[in-house]
Amino acid sequence: MAVSDDLSRLSDRAKEAEDRAASAKTEARERLEQDVENARKKTQEAAEKLKTDSKAAADRAETWGSGIQQSWSDHVLKARQRMNARKAQLDATMAEGDAEDAEGYAAFTIDFAYSAIEEAEYAVLDAVLARADANTAASTATT
Repeated sequence: MAVSDDLSRLSDRAKEAEDRAASAKTEARERLEQDVENARKKTQEAAEKLKTDSKAAADRAETWGSGIQQSWSDHVLKARQRMNARKAQLDATMAEGDAEDAEGYAAFTIDFAYSAIEEAEYAVLDAVLARADANTAASTATT
């Protein structure tokens, strides 16, 4: 295989990596959206079950059951709000650090790959020149 074909193969591979990176962003986002949707459905199902169970209890002791359910729902809502606020703060801080690390690594590897492509181009051009010199020397030697 000619070295110029190898350079073409390297270019194709770089394009393939670019396409995969773009696709991965979409896949990751779609997966995240699916995970969020699944969690929402599970929460809704649990809330509906709790509501149904609470209704049965309220039928037996309507005032008592309703008061307990409302109190518990308020408690859970407030607790989740506090936890979510703390978690969002921690998650945002950690996510920012992770994003910066990932971006730095990506920039480094892109620079490294770019350098490798430039080096490959130089090596190919040098090989083409060496082949031209060899062909010239061979034709001079035979004449």
